[in-house]
Amino acid sequence: MEYIRTALFVPGTRIDRIEKAIATGADAVIVDLEDAVAAESKEQARQALADFLVAHPQVSVWVRINGIGTPWFTEDLAFCAAQTQITAIMLPKASSAGEVEQVAEIGKPVYPIIESAQGIVNIPSIAAVKGVVRLSFGALDLGVDLGLDDDSEGAQILLNQMRVQMVVQSRAAGIAAPLDGVYPDFKNLEGIRQAMTLAKGMGFAGALCIHPTQVEIIHQVMQPKDTEVAWAKAVLAKAEETGLAAFAFEGKMVDLPVFEKARQILHRAG
Repeated sequence: MEYIRTALFVPGTRIDRIEKAIATGADAVIVDLEDAVAAESKEQARQALADFLVAHPQVSVWVRINGIGTPWFTEDLAFCAAQTQITAIMLPKASSAGEVEQVAEIGKPVYPIIESAQGIVNIPSIAAVKGVVRLSFGALDLGVDLGLDDDSEGAQILLNQMRVQMVVQSRAAGIAAPLDGVYPDFKNLEGIRQAMTLAKGMGFAGALCIHPTQVEIIHQVMQPKDTEVAWAKAVLAKAEETGLAAFAFEGKMVDLPVFEKARQILHRAG
């Protein structure tokens, strides 16, 4: 599965920022044609992106299209289908498998954003749609949909329960671990570090980003420690050397689940 820790948004009104976004080292750059673009500027934003891609044939991006039910969905989807340099589609407010299937029909990887109660309920069927690679969490919009008190303890408890569902259902569907939602206070670097440490512990692969400064912090959090990498290499080396399915290592018994954990660590380490 594709190794994605960070996906950095670029407003569709600021196509000139794409190269700067790529330079941050983000694993993916998302051009946002939805929330970042006013209704009267949607067509202009698509054209600006098309012109940029022609001028920069080596660049590939993801696109967050406008959602199903908006006046711009059909045009956005046709545009993405025609552009070979658009390599993945993010569908906002994904609420049913049928909606996601419409996007998947163009044959490009789909990243549904789960940000409504209906989307949460339908995670199992959404994750099972052919073409869905990974789910993303829209905590801010979900909080609005559910009427949560921003930043309250109760809101965090509920949102974390929804995160649990996304991780478990992604695994059950056999797709990649999900991406957490954006951390809106981009100046609070310690805050995003703490949030990502929690998300990593819960099994998230990374997060969506709204500012370049967030990219390196997320990479640091998601990167396994040197001691973890050394342990994983040693465990797998001994397994290969002995050919045993279980053995003692550093005073503990290790077996097949531990071998898989070691492989996961090395995968995250790149």
